[in-house]
Amino acid sequence: MSSSSRVVEIEVVVADGGARKAAEGEKQPDPVVNVYSAAAYGDLERLRRFVELDGGGASLAVPDGNGYHALQWAALNNYPHVALYIIEHGGDVNAEDNSQQTALHWAAVRGATATADVLLENGARLEAADVNGYRAVHVAVQYGQTTFLHHIVSKYGADFEALDNDGRSSLHWAAYKGNADTIRLLLFMDANQVRQDKNGCTPLHWAVIRGSLEVCTLLVHAGTKQELTLRDRGGFTPLQLAADKGQRHLSNILSNATKVSFGDKYCSGRLGKVGYAPILFSYLVILMILFLKSIVFASDFSRITAAVGLWSWAAISLALASQVVFYRVSRNTPGYIKTNTEGLDPKELLMGIDLSSSTFTGSWSQLCPTCKIVRPVRSKHCPICKQCVEQFDHHCPWISNCVGKRNKWDFLVFLCMGIATTLLGAAVGFHSKEA
Repeated sequence: MSSSSRVVEIEVVVADGGARKAAEGEKQPDPVVNVYSAAAYGDLERLRRFVELDGGGASLAVPDGNGYHALQWAALNNYPHVALYIIEHGGDVNAEDNSQQTALHWAAVRGATATADVLLENGARLEAADVNGYRAVHVAVQYGQTTFLHHIVSKYGADFEALDNDGRSSLHWAAYKGNADTIRLLLFMDANQVRQDKNGCTPLHWAVIRGSLEVCTLLVHAGTKQELTLRDRGGFTPLQLAADKGQRHLSNILSNATKVSFGDKYCSGRLGKVGYAPILFSYLVILMILFLKSIVFASDFSRITAAVGLWSWAAISLALASQVVFYRVSRNTPGYIKTNTEGLDPKELLMGIDLSSSTFTGSWSQLCPTCKIVRPVRSKHCPICKQCVEQFDHHCPWISNCVGKRNKWDFLVFLCMGIATTLLGAAVGFHSKEA
């Protein structure tokens, strides 16, 4: 993205002045010298003295020499009690600096939700935009403050689809910055994936430009073929852009996604869902028939000892049992998690997420943007089955099914029985030839 589209840099004041000490024991000047530094360091007592006790009192409505307001410094370093005091004593909650950023913009930089609550409850404009058209949602995304974004969207209804001056939404910025957690949250809320900015770029284009493998994977799995075919102003699709930049892994992902998308048009995805299970089943049946014909029903079977004959039938029985287990592990549900089939608004589901609950561990990867659910821990979305699986292990093409909570033991038993059948059959075959 062009340099003109970047967020205006905001100076970060650290509340702990210890980092500025030169040598231990050297006396440092007092960093709190006015209302701005008092707000930045969260020193409410000194701030009150500057405003109320000193002669004349300092104004909280006047910016400093750089055009920044005391309320902005309090918001940046997340001092809600200081912010409330400033508002109650003449500070303008919507005061703008030289770049037209408000205190809410600065709160978004650090993800200061407590201070944002104070600002919004006292009349801060949620959709205030700076000179670049950035709103608080854009700034939160640019700095990777996913929790802050969730907070202002779910509690205050912030418009996450708002566009900046270059026609870029929060999803564009999340893709450009490579913030996978923010991408999950925005996709969970049905953010528009096909919107193009002034350069004709979709979020997927920007993810490819930045070479973010995880973000591209998320966008591809949650999207449709439409965003795979859209072209930017230069005439490039995301796949062509990845190839042009030498992004081999991204090219493979996008190429496979394109093939699947167009394959679904003609095959409805049925061939992909069948997998290799019929092939494996047929192979096992053929092996069992060959074993019966060459060992058990062979003309010289009478010369085989009783022990070898017994083990032959044991191998056949084990093979039949493994076929039954194979059917179970292929057909039984691996533990699919119920999707949002009731068509609930994702925003309503989002408001139901309790960040302090034991179910939500603080990992935004628990959000599934495809199934629109909050997954339990150790669950994962299978892009082949297109469903979330509880205690997901992997998708096995040989059983045409996922391995998860409800069929993992059947899968293990099938593997053990298959190995035992192979070893037993090989031993019987060896002894029959020796007889």
